[in-house]
Amino acid sequence: MTNKMRLGPMGVVMLDELLAAGAATGAAAVVYVMAAARVVRQYERGVVFRLGRLRKDVRGPGFTMIIPGVDRLRKVNMQIVTMPVPAQDGITRDNVTVRVDAVIYFKVADAADAVVRVEDYRFAVSQMAQTSLRSIIGKSDLDDLLSNREKLNQGLELMLDSPAVGWGVSIDRVEIKDVSLPETMKRSMARQAEADRERRARVINADAELQASKKLAEAAGVMSEQPAALQLRLLQTVVAVAAEKNSTLVLPFPVELLRFLERAAQPQAQAPAQAEPPPQVQAEPEPRLPRVDEPPGLTAEQPPAVTG
Repeated sequence: MTNKMRLGPMGVVMLDELLAAGAATGAAAVVYVMAAARVVRQYERGVVFRLGRLRKDVRGPGFTMIIPGVDRLRKVNMQIVTMPVPAQDGITRDNVTVRVDAVIYFKVADAADAVVRVEDYRFAVSQMAQTSLRSIIGKSDLDDLLSNREKLNQGLELMLDSPAVGWGVSIDRVEIKDVSLPETMKRSMARQAEADRERRARVINADAELQASKKLAEAAGVMSEQPAALQLRLLQTVVAVAAEKNSTLVLPFPVELLRFLERAAQPQAQAPAQAEPPPQVQAEPEPRLPRVDEPPGLTAEQPPAVTG
């Protein structure tokens, strides 16, 4: 009251107007700051358009200001994006129908290009990945899709990276997830794998038999020089058989004795054959010509009949 009495009526009115103007200005400043203030996260970048024109300065993470009504801030995520590629049906170079799906890892390398050069960089990368995947399927064999995926992943990454560079996008990795085959092809591959394993088993068995035969031949050569070694081997076999507590005892018969008996029986079989005289063959009588004084029709077999 004392101050108002000193200022007078006119001073009081002016002071109230100043206070109201200050309050209005403060409120307007607060509203402006709230409209112009923007917060950009650590993994984002801010692209500013002023009256529709791109500003060269890309706003980094933190607090930033724009002109309300004039500037427009668009935030771009700079994190690595994991995008699955829908499964694509295709025919390989060796005429096999397959269904292949993949996954792409990419990120935005240039925020301004990702906003200006392409309408939707995520959709563009997805469509390019699908077409590139179908192209890779048509250029590859079934064996490459199943066993040589690293090379196909590198080729798919190169096909995607060429157009993506112009969009401000960097392809980090491309991986083929799964290759689906028809049931008939799965059965054929199973039979092929089984046949291959059986072939390798037979080859291994044949190789083992060959090595065993060579070792047995060497052992036979050593035993032929030392006959006692053969007898020791026979005794070891008897001990091995008797260790099982069997009721039947197997005694090996020496092969040399069989050969001695065979050689002894051969001369006895040949001697009676030499003592027997050869069979005599009786010669047939030679035909005799009829004499002149003999009547016709008489031969040596038919003597002339005697009449009384």
